[in-house]
Amino acid sequence: MKIRWRLRMAAAQREVWTGTELRRLLAEKAGMHISAASVSALLTKEPSQIKLSTLIALCTALDCTPDDLFEIDTTAVEAPAAPPRPVSTEWRTVNARGRSMPPM
Repeated sequence: MKIRWRLRMAAAQREVWTGTELRRLLAEKAGMHISAASVSALLTKEPSQIKLSTLIALCTALDCTPDDLFEIDTTAVEAPAAPPRPVSTEWRTVNARGRSMPPM
């Protein structure tokens, strides 16, 4: 599964073009005051995590839903095949008790 962050697209569809505009909307509509650097990071980078309160504030400020902010590809990802186990060419002998012994 892949998740793509679409904040910039969601903002542009609502004619919010700059971090300054988004920051103002966050303060006015959602009561959330975020630094200019944090807003810039949200707009330009895909976050590895996001606080639920920030997600709610973004949705409130942009009058959208989380579905507008995330693109989720639920296509199953194939697991890579396990590497083959090395085959030993070394012969071992077994003692009278059934225990393997190193070759001589």
